[in-house]
Amino acid sequence: MLQLVLEPLQYPFMVRGLLASLIVGGVCAVVGSYVVLRGMAFFGDALAHAILPGLAIGYLVGGGAREPLFWWALLAAVVSALGIGTISKSTKIHEDTAIGIVFAGMFALGIALISTVRSYSIDLAHFLFGDVLGVSPGDLWVIGGVAAGIVVIVLLFYKEFLVLSFDPLLAVTLRLPARWLEYLLLVLIALAIVVSLQTVGVALMVAMLVTPAATAYLLIRRLPHMMALAAGLASFSGVVGLYLSYYLSVASGAAIVLTATALFGLAWGGREVSRRLKLEASNHDVTG
Repeated sequence: MLQLVLEPLQYPFMVRGLLASLIVGGVCAVVGSYVVLRGMAFFGDALAHAILPGLAIGYLVGGGAREPLFWWALLAAVVSALGIGTISKSTKIHEDTAIGIVFAGMFALGIALISTVRSYSIDLAHFLFGDVLGVSPGDLWVIGGVAAGIVVIVLLFYKEFLVLSFDPLLAVTLRLPARWLEYLLLVLIALAIVVSLQTVGVALMVAMLVTPAATAYLLIRRLPHMMALAAGLASFSGVVGLYLSYYLSVASGAAIVLTATALFGLAWGGREVSRRLKLEASNHDVTG
C-alpha cells in the first residue's frame, strides 16, 4: 500500500499536479459555497464557457504559447462576470436571461475564433478537458498567488458576503454597498474558475465549484464549517482523482470530478438512509 502511494511521487509533474489540485480544490470550495447558497450554479457553468474567446485570443496573440492563455482567459472571465452583473442590475432583464445572453455570445465568439486555428483540436484540447499533469512551476506560482488573493478577499469581506447571501434586504438596511459586493463576488467566482482551468478544463470546471460545496451543504449548515468541509472534500477528490488517473490511465480532470461526484452520492445516500431510519423510529414511537 505504501508503495502505491509513494510511486507516483517520484515524478515531479505528479507532485506539482497534486499541489495544484489541493490549491484549486480549496479555493473553489470556498467560493463555491457562496455559489451553492445563492443558487448560482448556472452562472458558474456559463462563466466557465464564456472564457473560451479569451483562450482563443491568447492562443492567437501568443503564437501558440501556453503562458498568455491564463491571463486572456482571466480577462474574458472578469469581463463576462461584470457584463452579466451590469445587464441584470441596470435593465429589467432577469439575471438568468442576462447569463444566457452573455454566455451564448461569448461562447459563439470563442468558437468562431478557435475555428480559425487549424490545429486547435490538439493545441487547445488540454484547456477544454484539463491537463493538471502539465502544470509547470511557473503555473503553480500563478495558481497559488491568485488563490491566496481570493481567500484573503473572502476573509476581509466574510461578514458582508454572509449578509448578502442570506438576507439581501438586511444588507440594504445596513447600508452595505450591495451592488459593489455583488460585482466583487462575481469577480471572485471568475477568478476561481480561471484558476481551475488547467486542473479540470472548461468542460468540467463548474463541478469543482459546485459538487464539493453541495456535498458539504448536505452535511453541515454553518457556513464556516461548510467551507472547511468543502475544501477538505475537494482536496481529497483532487488527490484521489490524480492517483486514479495515474493507475487507471484515465483523464485526470474527469477522475477528479468523478471522485467528487461519488462523494456527493455517498453523502446524499447516507442522509437519505438516516432520514428514513429517523422517520421509522418516529412512527414506531407513535404507534407504540
